[in-house]
Amino acid sequence: MSKLKSRTALVTGGSRGIGAAIVKRLAEEGANVAINYTSPRSLEKANVLKDRIEEQFSIKAMVVKANVGIKDEVDQMIDEVEKELGTVDILVNNAGIAPFEPFLSLSEKTWDETYQTNVKSIFLTTQRVATNMIKNKYGKIINITSTASVLVTSPVIPHYISSKAAAGHLTKALAIELGKYNINVNAVGPSTVATDMCEEYLDDPQILAKEIEANPMKRLGTEKQIGDAVVFLASEEAMQINGHLLMVDGGLTVKAAQPEDHMDHDMEVTV
Repeated sequence: MSKLKSRTALVTGGSRGIGAAIVKRLAEEGANVAINYTSPRSLEKANVLKDRIEEQFSIKAMVVKANVGIKDEVDQMIDEVEKELGTVDILVNNAGIAPFEPFLSLSEKTWDETYQTNVKSIFLTTQRVATNMIKNKYGKIINITSTASVLVTSPVIPHYISSKAAAGHLTKALAIELGKYNINVNAVGPSTVATDMCEEYLDDPQILAKEIEANPMKRLGTEKQIGDAVVFLASEEAMQINGHLLMVDGGLTVKAAQPEDHMDHDMEVTV
């Protein structure tokens, strides 16, 4: 496959989970990929991923460290990517955190870190790559948001939910401002995906069962499905899609919560 052949992509938080799946799909479609990481633990995973995709897909890949919520580190990261792989054509703002803290015990530190990672990083990275995208009259910016961008998914993560709502609106605002330069700005909104970020949460069998039961498709989403959505939005097939939040959630956000006695799960359907 070569939908993205010779394009240069940067994926923030690309060493593991959904980020790694996005990196793999972009590489599979021919893009050269920069894998952003932050921690020493992520570095090892990023290097393994880099070696694997270079061998499997015959593309160029690099690993680049940066806390994407800090401007100086973002600038240095983009400089390194442009020097090694060329101008960034596709930016995937995937980095995100979701610490569970109820509002009344929520610390200012957690609030600030959540917004720095989930919102400020989009501002910093997009502003930095947009300059060359404008010069080239081409760019694809894809923000990984959440079902939390459009509804309240949990009462114990108000900082995360509000940050993802902000990311969703930022996507729309940037789409309006950058669209005239042939830059598409869109977002992908996953529901719960079984990544290492959710590992402790989904280890509880009752929580896992409730997550599955709440979804109209009666299953969790997968990392690859998010990668597939990103590839579509990064491709030429999505040139007229701008300012859109593509929900990859099995229909979760279009389903109103209902008491179980309103739903007959045993009814037979004839087609």
